[in-house]
Amino acid sequence: MEPLLIYDGDCAFCSSSVRFIERRVKRHPRLEPWQRLDLDALGLTVEQCQAAVQWVGADGLTASGHEAVGRLLVHAGGAWGLVGRTILAPGVRSVAKVTYSWVARNRHRLPGGTPECSLPSADRQN
Repeated sequence: MEPLLIYDGDCAFCSSSVRFIERRVKRHPRLEPWQRLDLDALGLTVEQCQAAVQWVGADGLTASGHEAVGRLLVHAGGAWGLVGRTILAPGVRSVAKVTYSWVARNRHRLPGGTPECSLPSADRQN
């Protein structure tokens, strides 16, 4: 199985981010919106996929949010891989988690975002 990055296909910010990956990251995994996948077969829930981007590695291991982004970048290799390893490094990991959470909560306000990008209200309280 090839690695897979799962994103919210209904979110314009997420879709814009995926288009950036397709254009700028030469070696990227399969990129799929969660709405087109059998989440049960991947061991994921709708709630997980609504809350954060998901990574399913070639080995079947999953990661979410900032860890999924880090694994995507490590997979890409080169300079991207260095950024990914930095995101996953102790000390930086906690800052990356807070940053990812802020971006996820505010994605409807960011460039490319629309009101439809906002997370369900229960998720915004986290």
